[in-house]
Amino acid sequence: MAETLKVLKSRRSCRAFMPELIEEEKLDAIIEAGTYAATGRGKQSPVIIAVTDKELRDKLSKMNAAIMGVDFDPFYGAPELLIVLANKEMPTYIYDGSLVMGNLMNAAADLGVASCWIHRAKEEFESEEGKAVLEKLGIKGDYEGIGHLVLGYAAKPDAEPAPRKADYVYRV
Repeated sequence: MAETLKVLKSRRSCRAFMPELIEEEKLDAIIEAGTYAATGRGKQSPVIIAVTDKELRDKLSKMNAAIMGVDFDPFYGAPELLIVLANKEMPTYIYDGSLVMGNLMNAAADLGVASCWIHRAKEEFESEEGKAVLEKLGIKGDYEGIGHLVLGYAAKPDAEPAPRKADYVYRV
């Protein structure tokens, strides 16, 4: 079977990470894969924010937890993350950003890096605190948060995949 198909079938979301940062070369390769995601009319509406700074990572975790209404780390201890935002001026921005997230997750899996898509980026970056983070980073425009991809090395083995549902595919 082709390597791509093996990665697609074996990738799992990770919810327990070791504290070590991933190698810079792997992070760069994962990010590059995200930039090659298909986008509507090839307009490349998304942007990717790589967060390796612990202080910012922890701030975003607290913001995300507050939105979720919990008092734990919704990033599952992952030491770093990628945030995908997409420009709302493009009618395909949600799809574009989602495809970037998929490329990032699959590239990470291919490189032996665990990941998990964490939601609430939309609410996080619509808040005044989130807008201030974007402004501080120099990100201008009408962007919506699509997702956070937490990254690191898994603290425990991947779970087995759930069986595929019987009515997943219809052929005509």
